[in-house]
Parts: sequence; C-alpha cells; structure tokens
Amino acid sequence: MIRFEHPEFFYLFFAIPLLVLVFLVFRHLRQLALRRFGREEVVAQMHPAVSASRPWFKFFLFILGIAACIMAVTDPQTGSRLEEGRLEGIDIVVALDVSRSMLAQDVRPDRLERAKLAVNRLIDQLEQDRFGLVVFAGTAHLQVPLTHDFAAAKMLLRTISTNSVSVQGTSLEKAIDRSLLAFREHERHNRIIILISDGESHDDDPWAAAARAGQQGVVIHTVGIGSREGAPIPLIENNQMTGFLRDAQGNTVISRYDEATLREIAEATGGIFRHGTGPDMSLDDILEAIRTMEKEEYNTMHFADYESRYYYFAALALFLLIAEVLVSERKNKYLGKIKIFG
Repeated sequence: MIRFEHPEFFYLFFAIPLLVLVFLVFRHLRQLALRRFGREEVVAQMHPAVSASRPWFKFFLFILGIAACIMAVTDPQTGSRLEEGRLEGIDIVVALDVSRSMLAQDVRPDRLERAKLAVNRLIDQLEQDRFGLVVFAGTAHLQVPLTHDFAAAKMLLRTISTNSVSVQGTSLEKAIDRSLLAFREHERHNRIIILISDGESHDDDPWAAAARAGQQGVVIHTVGIGSREGAPIPLIENNQMTGFLRDAQGNTVISRYDEATLREIAEATGGIFRHGTGPDMSLDDILEAIRTMEKEEYNTMHFADYESRYYYFAALALFLLIAEVLVSERKNKYLGKIKIFG
C-alpha cells in the first residue's frame, strides 16, 4: 500500500503547465528576433552548430526533473509490515442511485453531484466503521467493498457518474439485494444500508427486498433526493447539455422523487426516512441514529509500519537535472563527423 506523507505538495504540479507556457513564449519570441536578421535558412547557415531539437530535449529533461522533485517532497511511503488487529464499528453500505434522473437540477448542481458531496462528507465522519458503496440504475454493482480505507473509498466515489452502470432505469430491489451481498460477515448484527435515490423505481418489488433485509437483521435508512415539483432530465453529450429527455409523444419527461416508496422501505426494516436537504443531505440525522447502535468487533489487517521512498525520486531528479545541464544546445562537431550509413 502506498501513502503520501505530504499530499498537499501535489498542487505544485499545477506549476508545470505554466513553465511549459513560459518556454513556448520564449521560443516564439526568439524565432521572431531571428527573423529580423533574414530568412531562416540563411540564419541557419550562419550558425551551423545551433541545434533545433536540443533545446526541446533539455526542456523535457528539466520538466521531468521538476516532476521528480515534486514527487520527492510529497514523501511517498510503502507499507512494510502487516499487522492483524481488532476494531469496533458498524458496517455501512451506501446504495447510490446513478440513473439518468439523478442529473435533474432541482438540486444544485444536480442530484447526483449533491449526493456524492454528502456521501463524501459522511465518510469524513466515520471512525472505525467499515464503509461500502453500491451504485445502481437498472442493475446494481458493488463499487467499493466494505473497507475502513476511507481515502480509497473517497477516490472511487469521485469517479462515479451516470455511466457507472450501463443498464438504465431505477431498480431499488436490485440495489437492496446487491447491498445485502456486500456484507461479508452475515452473523454480524449491526449492518446498515443507506439508500439514496429519487425513489422512482421501475418494474420491480423494492418492498420484497426490504422484507428480505429485515429478515437478515439489516436496517435500511433512506434519503429522498429531488423536489416534489420535479425537474426535467438533461441529456449530456461530451460534457455539454444538448436538451432534455422526452417520451414517445415528444413531451419533456419530468422526474419527481417518490417519498412514499422510500419511506415504506425504511419503516419496513426499522430505519428512518429523510428528505435530503442541506449540505449533508440529512445524512447527519441518519449517522446520529447509527451512532446509538452497539458497535461490534471485527478483525482487520493493516500496515503498522511505513517506509519513506522519497530518495528514489530525489535521485532521479538529481540525475535528470544534471543531465539537463550537461546537454549542450549546440551540435557536437566530433559526433557530427560520424556517418553511420556511409
């Protein structure tokens, strides 16, 4: 496992495009200055030792050296010793709706992005709990298996979009069933599903799935996202909105969240329903309810020791920067006399 002691220094990579821009501007101004002396072929004959490609090669070495320096200061570390331990916590699986209706913008910036921000905030508040993530639309997939590696979970959360599930629609039943399969230790009592959706379920039986969850002792809390008035569903192509989804008659489809279904699912398992509002989408209320549950112990493997590996990147940076200094911008007159192909 790799971690970075100082990840804040990754922001230094934003300086590299600026350096490239400065170099390109400098090269352009240099070309303009040379043109004042005459045509390019004439100037080239006057300075036969000047190389056109070497400055580019030197700059390439310089940029690679700077990148290696940045990696060195972030201090990458690798786990060197695994250790088994016991933690106390609750298993929480978030089932997140990623159907196209979650692109509706009755919640800003849209339902899905708002839900992702709220789940990210929820992860920040977890302690020794294990977190899992299921994404669903017409079918459901396990995106993050149960883990207490919250950094990895947040990274995968950021990648989620309406393209994460290929089959469109909204199947709350499949979302619940797939979430139940995410719990590896079925003998554990404190298992929670947090279902976040606009509730528009199609051609399935979420109440039967909720009953199965209740029989297994799993509590489902539900969060309804969207407005009661509803909103049209944008069509997105190449990150640009091209219009709104229409039905077979050409009418704009309005997506409204179904509070009744979500409330019934929660009540069937002893969970609570909340209409997602505010920055936390009401997940703080649900987390407060979860905190009242008794925690259970579970075994886990974690890295007890980490070793710094910054010196590899420091050595690489030193080599590249020295090479950049040693490479001349002018052609070597001795190498130029070598004719490999006669």
